[in-house]
Amino acid sequence: MKKIFTLVLASLIGGAVALVLYTSFINEKEEKLTNKLVANANIVKTSNLSGVNFAPENALDFTKAAKESVDAVVHVKNTSVKTVRDPYAELYYGRGYGAKKYAQVGTGSGVIISSDGYIVTNNHVVKGATEIVITLNNKKTYKAKLIGKDQNNDIALIKIEANDLPFMTFANSDNVLVGEWVLAVGNPYNLTSTVTAGIVSAKGRDLEGNKNMESFIQTDAAVNPGNSGGALVNTRGELIGINTAISSKTGSFIGYSFAVPSNIAKKVIDDLLVYGNVQEVELGISGGEMNANLSKHYDISISEGFYVGGVNENSGAEKAGIQAGDVITKIDNVKIASYADLTGFLRSKEPNDVVNVTLLRDDSEISLDVVLSKKELLKSKLGFRLEGLSVKELENYKISNGVKITNITNENLINYGVKDGYIITSVNDVAVSSAKDVEQLIADYLGKYVVRIEMINLKGERERYVFR
Repeated sequence: MKKIFTLVLASLIGGAVALVLYTSFINEKEEKLTNKLVANANIVKTSNLSGVNFAPENALDFTKAAKESVDAVVHVKNTSVKTVRDPYAELYYGRGYGAKKYAQVGTGSGVIISSDGYIVTNNHVVKGATEIVITLNNKKTYKAKLIGKDQNNDIALIKIEANDLPFMTFANSDNVLVGEWVLAVGNPYNLTSTVTAGIVSAKGRDLEGNKNMESFIQTDAAVNPGNSGGALVNTRGELIGINTAISSKTGSFIGYSFAVPSNIAKKVIDDLLVYGNVQEVELGISGGEMNANLSKHYDISISEGFYVGGVNENSGAEKAGIQAGDVITKIDNVKIASYADLTGFLRSKEPNDVVNVTLLRDDSEISLDVVLSKKELLKSKLGFRLEGLSVKELENYKISNGVKITNITNENLINYGVKDGYIITSVNDVAVSSAKDVEQLIADYLGKYVVRIEMINLKGERERYVFR
């Protein structure tokens, strides 16, 4: 028993001595190593706060932009009166008998652009309205008056009688960058003052199926029914676009939305106020968007830009020296990579504006100043406006010629089913390639002979109409 006690005591004393020696030796070695590492290290200061969330000074903050925007975005209610006819009653009792009228209500958004009550929205938001009612973010309501509208750009200008209103300022949409953060502000599903965030996904977007507007800003900010006419703003709270459409098979937002650039919206508004209609301009050229096939076919070193296939006589382009075969790459230092880029830029300009065109000719870069001229669009005696087709539109319809119908005013044509966007390919079996061709043939035949007009409808099907 005594031997066991002696053995245990010896073990305890030995362990204690070993621990003292280990601690002394190892600590001294680690201290030297630590001092050496610290002496040779870049010391980075860190916060000693525990469990406190905070953001650096340059962190992204949408609160200022949202605050600047929500009070300047309004709810728009459009009431229109529709008439439903009874064809059986009319057959026995005459036209108009048995017809019933009912009110149809639509909603959307709008953006206040001046303190005295001018508001910009989409044309389709107020189209056919017999009454327009505006509700501000503070719940006050006003009846609005339609000042003017432009179907091609889907922009309308309305006004309420009020003063000292919060309003939004226009930014230069040419300076918007892909990847830039943006906010969409509007009233989806009648939910007032809704703000969603996203980035600019693309610029100069040609939205397939939209026959007029071809230069949208594309974003992934959530936009739903009711957002139309609302604001797309940058992080400074400036207006960079008017939300117009969504890409969806369901009718609700599933990924991308589209806005009319602010430069185009502002130009349309200015024209409506000054002239009552939109002053369209042209360079005086025809052609199409560059691509890999054109680049290879014409042995051109680039595959982006606008290829000049022809130059109109006495146009600004001809006077400036632009030639067939040139490729336009920039205008006023704005990149022109597609047809949509070109049309979008021109939609923001006025007649007689001077623009600097950068183009590629025989692999040499040339810069020319061009005076823009007013786009003259012929209005047919049959009650519609005629526009020439772009190369892209000809390719889409797989045709070599044609002229597009817009702004139909002839009620008989509307009753026949003819719609904006139909394409005339021939008149009395004579192929047409310009508005002037159609106008001349109609003038030659109308009132003297039967006029047979062949058209392509919105589904790509051929139809023939006969006029006497």
